[in-house]
Amino acid sequence: MKYRITLQKDEDGIYVVKCPSLPGCISQGKTRNEALSNIKDAIEGYLQSLKKHGEPIPPVDEELVEINV
Repeated sequence: MKYRITLQKDEDGIYVVKCPSLPGCISQGKTRNEALSNIKDAIEGYLQSLKKHGEPIPPVDEELVEINV
């Protein structure tokens, strides 16, 4: 499965990563690579928890919108 993530560097230089399709699925890292690795672990854990509790996996329903500024 593929999930879209957002990656932002905060004011302390820490990378914060979120997976919008999975509410509350957030991670971070000192480097971009560490943050990406951590969010992969977080997503896997999130999905395993849903399965364990018999919850459905939310569908991924995203589109890209182009804006001309």
